[in-house]
Amino acid sequence: MKARAQLHITFEDATTAEAVASSVSLDDAGYIETRRRGRTVTAQATADSPMSLLHTLDDYLACVSVAERTAREARPPGRARRRRA
Repeated sequence: MKARAQLHITFEDATTAEAVASSVSLDDAGYIETRRRGRTVTAQATADSPMSLLHTLDDYLACVSVAERTAREARPPGRARRRRA
């Protein structure tokens, strides 16, 4: 039985989404497919079993978390995110 999942993750801005997508897509290799549109990263994952899918998604989300924190820390001090009114 194949197991599938689709994730939609929306970030604060398109720059962060682009940085995260480009970082995590390097490791897609047939298990997951990453796409970005604007501020949203979409990932489609397929695995041979639900447990395998769970492990794939767990690993993917851990990588997304690290990439997001890295993108935030790498932002130049003068380029802090503006708050919306």
